[in-house]
Amino acid sequence: MFSALIIGFGSIGRKHADLLHTMDDISQITLLSSQEGLPYQTIKSLDDALDINPDYIVVASPTSNHFAQLEFLEQNLKGKKILVEKPLFDSSARLRVANNEIYVAYNLRFHPLVQKVREVIADRKLWTVNAFCGSYLPDWRPGRDYRTTSSAQEALGGGVLRDLSHELDYIQWFVGQIQIDYAISKKVSNLDIDTDDLLLFSGRNDSGAHVLINLNYFTREPIRQIILDGDGVSIRGDLLENTLTVFLDGNKSFYKWPESCLMSSYRSQHRAVLDGDRSKLCSFEEGIRIVDLMEQIRSSSC
Repeated sequence: MFSALIIGFGSIGRKHADLLHTMDDISQITLLSSQEGLPYQTIKSLDDALDINPDYIVVASPTSNHFAQLEFLEQNLKGKKILVEKPLFDSSARLRVANNEIYVAYNLRFHPLVQKVREVIADRKLWTVNAFCGSYLPDWRPGRDYRTTSSAQEALGGGVLRDLSHELDYIQWFVGQIQIDYAISKKVSNLDIDTDDLLLFSGRNDSGAHVLINLNYFTREPIRQIILDGDGVSIRGDLLENTLTVFLDGNKSFYKWPESCLMSSYRSQHRAVLDGDRSKLCSFEEGIRIVDLMEQIRSSSC
């Protein structure tokens, strides 16, 4: 049995709490939050977490808080499993991790579509990888003014590059580390935010596959798709419709998964951390590399 502590109780913290509540081997859920009247036991400070001494910790606070919170946990606790919401940090930073296991919550690695793509392209020469993810920030959190959210505030570690860094993660999970050829990371829309709302990225991996990534906060009807082409293979995946079309050596296959598979990816990620199955988890070191890539993108943006 595991006791769990969730740091932060915004929309993603609530999602983690509700999922963990359904898992039979979670014996206790505690929240670290300043909110009142929450449905779980609540503490107000990290110092109180030392008395709780949880087995499993989920860091779901604003990205700008991650480094200080992880540093405290690493200095004061040992032998804990820690899952940090993506991205790991809001800027390049180094933290020596020796006392606990830390993973980054890139749950799309556990989506069956993403896993199927990785399986199909294994040992294939890829020529191009194209990913597009666009949605309308004011629609993200119904009932809440988008201007008050962390996504809208640079000081809290928001911005489309950080919020939608799933694409940076799973593409590198597919093809290895990518190098920047060209990047635009800036605010271009009329959204009332002080963060970037657009990423246009062009790069390539070590074997010469060309990578294009387009992320934004202002597409009114959400789209999240990936297209890959290479030697004997063409793939088109829709991560909102949960459909995948694969042309492989002249044969066409079509796959479709239930609407619930995205939520299941969160549960599978928790299960992997608790069971010690690292095969799909984003490691702390991989999380650092994604933060470093985001910093390179921001510094090289045209």
